[in-house]
Amino acid sequence: MTIGSATTTPATTVPTPTTGGGTSTNGNGTSSSAFNQLSGNFQTFLTLLTTQLKNQDPTSPMDSNQFTQQLVEYSQVEQQINTNTNLQTLISQGNSNAAAVTTGYLGKRVSVTNGNASLTNGTATWTYNLGTAAASTSLSVTNAAGTVVYSGPGSVNAGDNTFTWNGQDNNGNQLSDGTYKLTVTATDPSGNAITSSVASAGTVGQIDMTGSSPKLVIGSMEVSPADIAAVSN
Repeated sequence: MTIGSATTTPATTVPTPTTGGGTSTNGNGTSSSAFNQLSGNFQTFLTLLTTQLKNQDPTSPMDSNQFTQQLVEYSQVEQQINTNTNLQTLISQGNSNAAAVTTGYLGKRVSVTNGNASLTNGTATWTYNLGTAAASTSLSVTNAAGTVVYSGPGSVNAGDNTFTWNGQDNNGNQLSDGTYKLTVTATDPSGNAITSSVASAGTVGQIDMTGSSPKLVIGSMEVSPADIAAVSN
């Protein structure tokens, strides 16, 4: 007995989805082109699958395991892109909240604990603390490139000490305003290192929101809110 006279169409090979290569991001950082490409490929996949099912050879049906595997792969990729989209939304909301919080620093005097200070109009001031009285104390100031531009002796008294720098290097050259870092090295009479800490203070005049996280602008210096140890009016 023959089963009709119609010819059968060879089974169409269903493409395997790929996740790599050439995606662009939109303003929120999500892979919109990847998502659009996935959606288009998925529709093409469904069309090919429907055509294959309609024209498959009844005596050699499509492998159901392969069919199921391909559906799962497409579903997983789509879920990953949706997850990335949601994560980018959460990150954007977090940045917005951080920006809103940092505006509370405007006009406030803050203490900065990363050793940096702003040289403004030829003056920069630091406070450094020595754990115990020292036999000798050395101060060095470095610029933004990490180059030492000034070095000299410091106070040997225990507790808080103040160092005001006139912005001149050891050759008497006046340096430009900007961010400079003070490093304190102190030793006791036996030559052992003494614990020290350095801080500076200034008034927050602006909030810089152009980067990935907001920065506080103090004079000509930008600092992270994480480097703020104290705030006062």
